[in-house]
Parts: sequence; C-alpha cells; structure tokens
Amino acid sequence: MIRINQLTYQFPNFTLGPIDLHIEQQEFFILLGPTGSGKTVILESIAGLQKPHSGDIFLFGKDVTRVAPENRQVGIVYQDQALFPHLTVQENIEFGLRYQKNNTKASKAVLAGIIDTLGLAGHLKKSTTKLSGGEKQRVALARALAIQPQVLLLDEPLSAIDPCFRSEIQRVLRQLHETLPTTFLMVTHDFNEAFYLADTVGVISKGILEQTGTIEEVFQRPKNKAVGEFVGMQNIFTPQREGRSLCFAGLRIDAEKTSESRNVGLRPEDITVGTTHSFPDGFMVGRGILQSMTLQGFGCEMTIGFEDSTFLVHGDKGNIRDKGLTIGEQVYFGFHPDAVHYF
Repeated sequence: MIRINQLTYQFPNFTLGPIDLHIEQQEFFILLGPTGSGKTVILESIAGLQKPHSGDIFLFGKDVTRVAPENRQVGIVYQDQALFPHLTVQENIEFGLRYQKNNTKASKAVLAGIIDTLGLAGHLKKSTTKLSGGEKQRVALARALAIQPQVLLLDEPLSAIDPCFRSEIQRVLRQLHETLPTTFLMVTHDFNEAFYLADTVGVISKGILEQTGTIEEVFQRPKNKAVGEFVGMQNIFTPQREGRSLCFAGLRIDAEKTSESRNVGLRPEDITVGTTHSFPDGFMVGRGILQSMTLQGFGCEMTIGFEDSTFLVHGDKGNIRDKGLTIGEQVYFGFHPDAVHYF
C-alpha cells in the first residue's frame, strides 16, 4: 500500500502538488499525464531519489519520507533501462542483490521464476549490448524485481521500445502483476497501456493530480475540463440552460438532472458522419460543412463546421471512403444523447 499526503515540490518554473494519493496493496496503478506534468517526480519521491519540500510518504504503513532508497523495498525501471554495458545479463540482474541480506534458497527460486517468466534464461551469459530493445527492458525488469520489492515503479518503460516489442512487454507486465505480491505504479501518457494494464488510473496536469479512479470513471466521467481534454474528449462546449434543456454548439439536449454542469463533452469516435439524414432512432443530428479530412493509420480524422462551432470526428477510413465524402460539402453528423458527458 502506498499513501502520499500533501506532497509538494517547488522548482524554479514548476510547482508540484500538494499531492494526495492512495494505492492499494498489489494494485496496478497507472499515472497518466503529459510530459512535464510531474509524473516522474512522484515516482522518484516514492523511490527516495527526490526529497520533497513538504509532505509524507508511507509504504505499507511505514513512514519512509526520510528513509534511504536502499531501505524502502522499492524497485524502479526507467525507459532507457540504465543497464551496465560492462556486465553480463546475469550480473545486471543480480546487481542489487549485493545490498540485500535475504539470499536464501527461496529467494533464488523466486528469481529463477522471474527470469523464466521474462524469457531470459537463454541470455544470462550475454553482454547487454547484444540484446534487442525489448530484451534490454526485460533485463531491467528482472533487475528491479530481483530484490523482491514491495513496490515496482515503472517510468514510461515502453516508450523507447519498438512497437513490435511493446505488446510483448505489456503481456509480460500483466503476467508479473498477476503472479507476484507486488504493487505496481507506472507512469505513461499512452492510453492503450492504461486500458490494458491498469486497475486504477490517475491523471496529473501541470503538477496537480486532477482525478483518480477506474478506467471507466476517468475516461467516461472526467471530473473537469483538464481531465476531459487529456483523455481525448476533444469536443468540449460550455452549455447554456434553457428550461429542462442544455444548449451547446447549436444543439439542444434534454438534461434536467445536469444543472450543475459547466461543460459538456463528446468523444470524436462517438460521432457518426453521413451524406443523408439516416441515423438510428434517438440520435441527435446536425448538418454542417466538412472542413477537413486527415488519414491517421486505419482511421480518419475530420472536422465539421456547424453554426459557430467545430466538431472533431474520428471514423473508420474504409467506411468514410465508401460514403464518398468531399471536403467543402454539406454532411450530416449524429450521436446518441448517452454519448454526451457532463462535468
């Protein structure tokens, strides 16, 4: 269990906190946020590599705010692996054990299991310079886990790995979390990693921990505009109340129970585009001008001008092509009222 109380840092051009965070034992918690938001500072505070200006850090009920890093039972893995090139894979993995008193047969059996899970048994005598990026990251994971930490901290461990190896390491992380009595805390800005791995997520922006909760809570019910924008709710409008309805971007929606909402949001993938007024029953429908279309991998990003607003839409590239949409023409767009989020 990790508990952070009123953690703060003051840097020349950046303030972090105060941060309050609670992570349950054996949970896989992912901290999401853009570059420069303070994610790594929080990780290094837990590891003991950064000294906070104020606040307290507790690990499993023990105040470790002023405890040396080597006495915290915490392992940390960075995106660049930080392996020792003059040591073999096995020597890298066992490097931290020289500082551990626990070197029993049971400990060696646990380490052998970790090495086997990570698929490193056949690489132990190799130089780390001969390994692929994915193999190096697995060595870094094995080194961090060799000391049998209570907490494993992961600082964007997949960002420097080729896409072809990324899903492989994700599967390994999931397997390790399921088999080890370890609490995982990982920082990233990749939503796919969060959806695949996380039990709980938090969103940090400009040094402020804006929201924590399950994936569904954070992505579908953002607490405020900052969280909504970060999790991809790119169509955000300030509504006006008219009786039982909220009016935004030239549209009107029945929203009697959302009188306190200061913003409404729509995810781009929840909007459907067509050349006719043919939408499922109950859909809200508008007609606007297709302003742009940009291919993005297997998808297509479109902007539609409607009244005095612009809607961003993500669609399937093949489906968009089949509809024969043309920039500058009038198109219809629609969405179900349940897709509208209030915050």
